Amino acid sequence: MIDFYAQVGGRVLPSSDLPLRFPAGEQHITDHPYDDETPLYVVIRGTDANDYISAAMWIDLQRQRGFRVAAIIPYLPGARQDRGKPFGAQVYARLINAMSADQVITFDPHSPVMPGLINNLTVVDSTEAVLKGLSGHALALDGIIAPDAGARNRAAKVAAALNLPVYTGSKKRNSRTGELTDFECEYIPDRGGRFLIVDDICDGGRTFIGLANAAALDPEQLVLWVSHGVFSGRYGHLLQKRFDHIFTTDSHPGHRNEDVGAWIVPVLPYLTKEISL
Repeated sequence: MIDFYAQVGGRVLPSSDLPLRFPAGEQHITDHPYDDETPLYVVIRGTDANDYISAAMWIDLQRQRGFRVAAIIPYLPGARQDRGKPFGAQVYARLINAMSADQVITFDPHSPVMPGLINNLTVVDSTEAVLKGLSGHALALDGIIAPDAGARNRAAKVAAALNLPVYTGSKKRNSRTGELTDFECEYIPDRGGRFLIVDDICDGGRTFIGLANAAALDPEQLVLWVSHGVFSGRYGHLLQKRFDHIFTTDSHPGHRNEDVGAWIVPVLPYLTKEISL
């Protein structure tokens, strides 16, 4: 999914520049701007490589017109491929750098590895979005749970903002098959409380179902926040049954999965305010 935005008559509106595809398959952009149109930014959601080529075309068009523009990429493709062979994070980072945006803005990346490979990058933390996303639901929380050690820093920021304790889970992953086993959760003394699990990505959902079972808490005691709701696979209905509330943003097209029934927090307001061109 890709969208272009511009300032027209003092308002931010969809740009008049539209993507198109030539009969042979190449991406292109129409060149018919409004008289008072100032291009601002392109938003890319998801992982379609054609969207990145379209974004590069749009950015080149604005460069030739004399404008500086930003690329907003809420979900960084390849961020989980931050080691091993092929080095996916580096491959996707090179693609993003080739777009030559004057600023790139992303939301809650999986790890520090890929952000270190992208030029002109601004990283937006998820804590503010978590707090505002939950604020309208009167959810009294007693603690925050990180699914594993890699997610603890993210969860700890939310815990600190809410003055709550943080607990950490763990699991084992078979690197060859991807199978997840041996879920554990740090002992939670308040067995009657309600707890928020905080992580960056929910793909198939097995991590969170396994963690919920390991914590031995009832569904009404568990709330889930994931910054990027991919929600692939067949576990959507199981997630819905295992958690009282599920929250995510619209950073990835998968957030619409009706089997999950997540509450959606629009991510753009947290990203556009970081534009500094």
